[in-house]
Amino acid sequence: MLNFFLLILIYSGIYALMAIGQNVITGYGGMLSLCQAGFFAIGSYATAILSAHLGWSFWATLPVAALLSAFFGLVIGLPTLRLKGDYLAIATLGFGEIVRNILNNWDSLTNGPMGIQKIPMPDLFGFTINPYRKWAFLAMVIIFVVIAYLLFQRLARSRMGRALTAVREDEIAAESMGINITKYKVYAFILGAAVAGIAGSLQAAFSLSVTPGTYTFMVSIIVLCMVVLGGMGNFKAAILGAFIIQMISYLPQLTGLTSVIPPQFKQILFGLILVVMMIWRPQGILGREEHFYGAGKKSKGGSK
Repeated sequence: MLNFFLLILIYSGIYALMAIGQNVITGYGGMLSLCQAGFFAIGSYATAILSAHLGWSFWATLPVAALLSAFFGLVIGLPTLRLKGDYLAIATLGFGEIVRNILNNWDSLTNGPMGIQKIPMPDLFGFTINPYRKWAFLAMVIIFVVIAYLLFQRLARSRMGRALTAVREDEIAAESMGINITKYKVYAFILGAAVAGIAGSLQAAFSLSVTPGTYTFMVSIIVLCMVVLGGMGNFKAAILGAFIIQMISYLPQLTGLTSVIPPQFKQILFGLILVVMMIWRPQGILGREEHFYGAGKKSKGGSK
């Protein structure tokens, strides 16, 4: 049971990284994106191909995964900037499905539906971080989550964070104040994609294999649910939402009711939780975090 709980914590950390990236795009930028699964897949396959086929170390593949995902964030960000709401969601959803289908059919590079197996384990100063001995891998994931949280929390209080907040609230007003809307929206996509790519790299190193079937549209929906459940515009809330959603995902195994509760039950439960949240607490569990610049104070959940 301890190993199983450690597994949940590791996946919570990996998904928390994706939720932090989603929070930059949706929570701060105000753009409904559904392509985190695509960036996640790009990061995973970058690490898998470079380490399994070319013999690179995990740490060398990590920046490549982040940069490659960020590049595709730029690719999807630029042409979709004129889209809003449902149209933007459909366009980003299409990008995620394109990525998955390319991975599924590019046999010479990705090995098609069979995926890539036998990915080398990460090494650090001669110590192998073995995914089967989960404590060390959990510590590594936690370090990544803490670093990402601190960096993006700093970003939220910076000029860029203020600009993204202004764009989210009112694009016309933001533009009239001299904010370059296009630039900041693209930045949000690039940063959100880069973090998802790092999460994908960790996923590949943990599972030691990658297959296209892992990176479905449902992954993007789950990540969005994590952000909405915790509270959009709040990075602590995104991490909390990731932990809660992962606990719900593994609820049948934790309770020993796998023979009674069908696999589809978690999707029903996700929907029910979101409906309840929209009715009783639409701002999420922790709510939006507001920063009061120059006053040295900040308030959570929209109240001061």
